[in-house]
Amino acid sequence: MKNLMKAALVASVAVTALTSAALADGKKIGVSWASFQEERWKTDEAAIVAAIEAEGNEYVSSDAESSSAKQLTDIEALIAQGVDVLIINAWDKDAIGPAIEAAANEGIPVIGYDRLIEDARTFYLTFDNVGVGRIIAKSVLEVQPMGNYALIKGDPGDPNAGFLKQGMMEVIGDAVDSGKIKIVGEAFSDSWKPENAQKNMEQILTANDNNVDAVLSQNDGMAGGVVAALSGQGLVIPVGGQDGDLAAINRVARGIQTVSVWKNAANLGKAAGEIASALAEGTAMDAIDGAGTFDGGEKGIELNAILLDPTPLTKDNLSVAIDAGHISKEQACEGAMDGVDGCS
Repeated sequence: MKNLMKAALVASVAVTALTSAALADGKKIGVSWASFQEERWKTDEAAIVAAIEAEGNEYVSSDAESSSAKQLTDIEALIAQGVDVLIINAWDKDAIGPAIEAAANEGIPVIGYDRLIEDARTFYLTFDNVGVGRIIAKSVLEVQPMGNYALIKGDPGDPNAGFLKQGMMEVIGDAVDSGKIKIVGEAFSDSWKPENAQKNMEQILTANDNNVDAVLSQNDGMAGGVVAALSGQGLVIPVGGQDGDLAAINRVARGIQTVSVWKNAANLGKAAGEIASALAEGTAMDAIDGAGTFDGGEKGIELNAILLDPTPLTKDNLSVAIDAGHISKEQACEGAMDGVDGCS
């Protein structure tokens, strides 16, 4: 019995040693979140963590809490922890420069996650945000081809706000030029916050005596603020958004939001974790599987990049999100109007 116990102890020590060695061989991937309070980032994080750990690597993170200064400090701390790769969800495209320089000085590859960092030393991973803008505008235009439009934009420091507007204007630009559509209000919403979007929408409604026929909102959180402002005036008009937020999908089912462009965050997060692990092992950015180039920023700098395709969710295809497990039928269909796909 003593010999068996001794053998078991030796085996246990050996397993522990092997496990520790395996962990020691793993790479450390650091993620700097711009503002982790938004609903969608939790989905991204879970997918990133799963992909990183599947490769035997370690995930560490920080939340800048909507502060450029804190994000720089956070990234310095991640570098000090010895990360092998940085995934940066940048709060401010202009303020992030010193962090990229610090990472480059340490030889640490950087992934610009879902927000453009216009520096050739970064790998850009996002959905096609110009395409998202097109989809939002096209979906709203199909049900409201003329009239007074309002544009509720995201934070002015986020390049995605510009990409989204670019896509929107590609769709409605001709109608605006011809006078079929009139943009009667356009406003940035600081920090992409729903309450700021609601205030912006309230001001636009007041300025136009409630004569607004459609709203292009650049994300679902802000679309929620827009709908609250409209509801306060007893109005139901076409509203577009993006992110596939659960509340937004239910608003689509209830007929108070026209479209939510679903950028499956699980797919984006999985890609980020896999790309980060490959970069940590020494793979060159231009050798990442599926990588192409992107030069659509203000500076026209060419970046190695992957842009994933989004999915528009309307009353005609909500079952796509339900069948994918993104949202339950009960959550999606509570209070749904008649004829909503997936809710019968």
